[in-house]
Amino acid sequence: MADKLDKRVAIVTGSSSGNGRAIALALAKEGAYVVCTDLKKGALAGGYEKDIEVDTDDIITRSGGKSTFLPADASKACDVQKVVDHAVQTFGRLDIMVNNAGVFTGLHNIIEETEEQYDFTMNVNAKGIWLGSKYAITQFMKQEPITTSTGAKLRGRVVNIAYIGGLVGLALEPAYCASKGAVVNLTRELALDFAAERINVNAVCPGFLATAMVRSFLEKEDTNKLLHDLTPWPRVGSAEDVARAVTFLASDDAEWMTGSMLTVDGAFTAR
Repeated sequence: MADKLDKRVAIVTGSSSGNGRAIALALAKEGAYVVCTDLKKGALAGGYEKDIEVDTDDIITRSGGKSTFLPADASKACDVQKVVDHAVQTFGRLDIMVNNAGVFTGLHNIIEETEEQYDFTMNVNAKGIWLGSKYAITQFMKQEPITTSTGAKLRGRVVNIAYIGGLVGLALEPAYCASKGAVVNLTRELALDFAAERINVNAVCPGFLATAMVRSFLEKEDTNKLLHDLTPWPRVGSAEDVARAVTFLASDDAEWMTGSMLTVDGAFTAR
């Protein structure tokens, strides 16, 4: 039986660490050709990844998959366009765009948060996903649809990585919640605009995860307990939990899903 994403071409932004790395590996495991992109090739220090010293694209190719890496800033239009062009030049088309790249400047209220922190957060988390969606969908509209395993003719899929803070308010994360709220509603809007073209646009909203971004909180007894107490399921999440959700949304199993916010949060938002 063929892999679910056999020879589909995917771009994963922020692919060097955390969610992006796990997503890229999961898509490749299902047969996708993966274009990895990030500011730098190496993983962030302090992550929980296996083989953290080996770059994401190298793990894929060593396992028999097809992958390339192109450095890019997800908040710069020229960089994003180059990544999409690279995917098409290398593999012939683009089928899946995973807008994962994001930043977090720490916990603080709006009085303490600086304008620079707000601008930086919105530039990467909101504008970056706007750019990734823009250039991916532009490419989807240029290319011929593919016939999926369900018999449908689809032009492409966009999967955005949002956050539970885009669905509900979280204390001491004003800019971060604002940026992820923008991702949530952009996802809904794009799903409406391009449903007739059979372009799926969905988002995954993770809860609290064990990644390099939150390691400092997990290593402190009080904040570790808080994160576990806030999550009804008896553990915090992992990047692999997010990757499995993204793989589903990128597959033909999710053909009639668009404009959906798929929560991967151990029931945090079920309260």
